Amino acid sequence: MDALQRIKQKVEENPIIIFMKGSPDFPQCGFSARASQALNACGVPYAYVNIYEDEEIYRTLPKFANWPTFPQLYVKGELIGGCDITLDLYQTGELPRMLKEAAGVEA
Repeated sequence: MDALQRIKQKVEENPIIIFMKGSPDFPQCGFSARASQALNACGVPYAYVNIYEDEEIYRTLPKFANWPTFPQLYVKGELIGGCDITLDLYQTGELPRMLKEAAGVEA
């Protein structure tokens, strides 16, 4: 399975997934750290992919959704955006609602 197929499979199999530099417990850039903190604050389980652990995913992910930067948050198969969009959605209260709906958790 090539990198594009693996990315697609991960996005389809996980209702909430973030492709990031590092992990939520040990983010390796400030943008990934802030985005994962916003996700953690929502209290909804989510999947993540450390792009540094798979060079092919790291190189291919920007082509997958035509989004050049990391992190990339996907909810229900759709690209939501990167750090700034994730933080904006969190600050407006939309992110917790969106994630709870995707995870099937009552708001």
